[in-house]
Amino acid sequence: MKKKIVIGSRGSLLALAQSEMIMKRLEKLFPDLEFEIKKIVTSGDKDLVSNWNNSNASLKSFFTKEIEVELLNGTIDLAVHSMKDMPVVSPPGLICGAIPDREDPRDVLVSKTGKKLCELPENTIVGTSSLRRTMNLKNLRSDVVIKQLRGNIHTRLNKLKNDDYDAILLAAAGLKRVGLEGEITEYLDPTVFLPAPAQGVLHIQCRENDMEIRTLLEAIHNHDIASVVEIEREFSKIFDGGCHTPMGCYSQVNGDMITFSGVYFDGDKGYFGTVTEKLSEGKKVAQKLADVIKEKING
Repeated sequence: MKKKIVIGSRGSLLALAQSEMIMKRLEKLFPDLEFEIKKIVTSGDKDLVSNWNNSNASLKSFFTKEIEVELLNGTIDLAVHSMKDMPVVSPPGLICGAIPDREDPRDVLVSKTGKKLCELPENTIVGTSSLRRTMNLKNLRSDVVIKQLRGNIHTRLNKLKNDDYDAILLAAAGLKRVGLEGEITEYLDPTVFLPAPAQGVLHIQCRENDMEIRTLLEAIHNHDIASVVEIEREFSKIFDGGCHTPMGCYSQVNGDMITFSGVYFDGDKGYFGTVTEKLSEGKKVAQKLADVIKEKING
C-alpha cells in the first residue's frame, strides 16, 4: 500500500467538509497512512449560471468530470462526491468504492423571522433553484412566491439576510456538515415534502482496478445504506431523474422491510405513492412504486 493517499474534492466549503470527514474516518482506521485533500475546480464551479440555464442538460457531470479525469490519470486515489451529483453509471474504469453513513435526508426551511412554513404570511418570497422543492412547496403553499436562489450554502444564507427573500429551502445534510445546523428554522416532514433521491448520501469513487484503495474503502462502506440508495437511484432512473425532473422519494427501514414513498410532478399536479416491501427485493421496490404512480398518472 502506498503511504500517501490523495483525496480529490471540489473546493466549496461543503465539499471540503465532506472530504475532511471521510479523511478523518480513514486516518482513524489506518493510522500508518498519510492522507491529503486536493482541491479540484469543476465546470459547475466555474460557470454555474450558464449550466443552470441550459435546461436540456443534466447538471450531474458539471460537478464531477474534472475530478474523474484526475482519478483516471492517477493524480488522485479516491474522490468524495455528493451522491445526488453522480450519474447512475460511472465512466469506464471508475466505480463507487464506498457509500458511508448517511446524513439527515430531509429538506429544511430557514426563515428570516423564525416562522415555520405554515406560519409564513401569504405571498411570502421563498428562495430555491430546485424544481423538486418548488413543486413540493407549491403543493403545500400555493400562495408563496418562488424566487430563484443559487450558490453555495453560505451564499444562500447571506442572500436570505441581505436580499429580498423571506425564507429559503436547503438540505439538512449540507447545513449539518458545515456546522450551521443552528440556522435551521424547521425540518420539513419527508413523507410530505419528499427529498431528492439519495439526499444526504456520499459517493466515494475510485479506480476499478485499484484493489488496495477498494480494500481501504470497504472499511467505511455501509451496506444497509447502499441497499436503500440502490432503490432510490433506481426510482430516479425510472423517472429520468436529472436536476430538472420534479420528483422525490423517502425510505423508512424497519428491520428487513422498507416503506418507500415517492412523488412525481406532471405539470402542476403531484402524484404520490407508497409501497412496503422486503428490502431484499432491491430495485424491484422502486419499480413497484413507479408502477403505482404511473397508474395514477394514466388515470
